Amino acid sequence: MADQRTDSERRSWPGAQLAEARRKPKGCVGRLKIFLGAAPGVGKTYEMLQAAHAKLKEGVDVVVGVVETHGRKEIEALLEGFEVLPRKPAVYIERILSEFDIDAALKRRPRLILVDELAHTNIPGSRHAKRYQDVEELLDAGIDVYTTVNIQHVESLNDVVVQITRVHVREIVPDAIFDRADVIELVDFTPDGLIRRLKEGKVYIPEYAERALRNYFSPRNLTALRKLALRHAADHLPQLHDRSKAREVMLSTRKGSTAWRIWSWWRSRLRR
Repeated sequence: MADQRTDSERRSWPGAQLAEARRKPKGCVGRLKIFLGAAPGVGKTYEMLQAAHAKLKEGVDVVVGVVETHGRKEIEALLEGFEVLPRKPAVYIERILSEFDIDAALKRRPRLILVDELAHTNIPGSRHAKRYQDVEELLDAGIDVYTTVNIQHVESLNDVVVQITRVHVREIVPDAIFDRADVIELVDFTPDGLIRRLKEGKVYIPEYAERALRNYFSPRNLTALRKLALRHAADHLPQLHDRSKAREVMLSTRKGSTAWRIWSWWRSRLRR
């Protein structure tokens, strides 16, 4: 399904690939690609699925471990063509819920697995308390992983996010998971475009959307979070003098935008 956003809001920038050198696999350890966003709704899951479709066309064995559609039709449509692992049922407070089935994933052992929402907290009684721990086990088993996360979930930035948004984020991921990543793709989206998507019901259902617009999704908050995400991605840019830390950092944004110009400046500084 074609991306519904306009070219003025989003365009993948091929020139954003900032390093050809990639971390060499150590033994059978899998490769990790993180799709990072400034806030919910910027298009992380969409970009992840698009990238996975490209891998599928190349003949790579790709499986969807867990993708949270949240009722979004464009995401549901993008799942077509993939093998999707059934979720594992679990009982919690007299309710039957479902979770990512890590045992089924390890048994299936695809070349690449998609695991959405890295910061997710698993149902009590699961093997791991957090989904990022599931991802670490998959990587240790030699399986490549694509995953998504928003900047507010990064542990070292938790206090900064509270200062910006006045919202305490409980689900966090350790910074070490970013150090482990082979590829980080920052999915950038303008605050105005994101607010428009929210009003159109493309991020949350209407009652949640109205509350979000009054609080977390203010233009001021989104602008600050966008800058924070750009800076965090820049902190992981490959230092060309230190090949041991080489990784690929990418940016999906509109060419010529403020984010694109900042990225280009950082890139030129690294090449001096």
